Amino acid sequence: MGGRDERKGGLQQPLTRSFDHAYRGIVYAVRSQRNMQIHVSVAALVLLGSLLLGVSALELALLVLVITLVLVTEMLNTALEFAVDLVTREYHPLAKLAKDVSAGAVLISSLGAVLVGYLVLADDLGPLTLEVFMDIRRWPGHLTLVALGVTTLAVLLLKALTRSPHAFYGGMPSGHAAVAFAGWVAASFIAAEGGAREYAGLVSLITLLMALLVCQSRVESGIHSFYQVLAGAVLGSLLAVAIFQFL
Repeated sequence: MGGRDERKGGLQQPLTRSFDHAYRGIVYAVRSQRNMQIHVSVAALVLLGSLLLGVSALELALLVLVITLVLVTEMLNTALEFAVDLVTREYHPLAKLAKDVSAGAVLISSLGAVLVGYLVLADDLGPLTLEVFMDIRRWPGHLTLVALGVTTLAVLLLKALTRSPHAFYGGMPSGHAAVAFAGWVAASFIAAEGGAREYAGLVSLITLLMALLVCQSRVESGIHSFYQVLAGAVLGSLLAVAIFQFL
């Protein structure tokens, strides 16, 4: 403050020098950060595709806005990581939490950008019509992916609510058990509704045994308790049944 540049400890730098520092920061981020390189490459492809598809000025402005948001968030994440490493190179739970939260901000902005990009470009992409999506919706593999995805998200949410220290190791409920039993339910439904229904019982039995072996390995390795595994199995089964029954 007071007319001084904190970086140099003297009078404020000329405006051109400030732009030079900013440019160097952008170049360094793109050159050194793999995620930044991916974001820039995808952004270039999206902008090129939007121009070829002839989107409106408002749609193009919206795409530029969300692309900018992703790039800025990624750069802030990088800057925060540098700042944390400057303070301490040793493991500290607060330092890890700061990095995890900033990485989560990048993930949220990226998912939002993907959604906006789809909403803007979907009408111009031709093959991605509502009829095609309805056909995919009736595809058993799609329902299976939805069931596994919803199960995984539910496990992460419950782990967060129960304050489990790790997302994929230990805690309530067991994510491995949830996904394994969701897979068992999905395989049972697909086998029962497919062309080889005479083998549906065998397929269901085999996948159930595999799911049980997954649960047994989690308990015997000491990663989960019996009740954590049971909770995961019930959660995965119920979610998969609901999805296959109502979608």
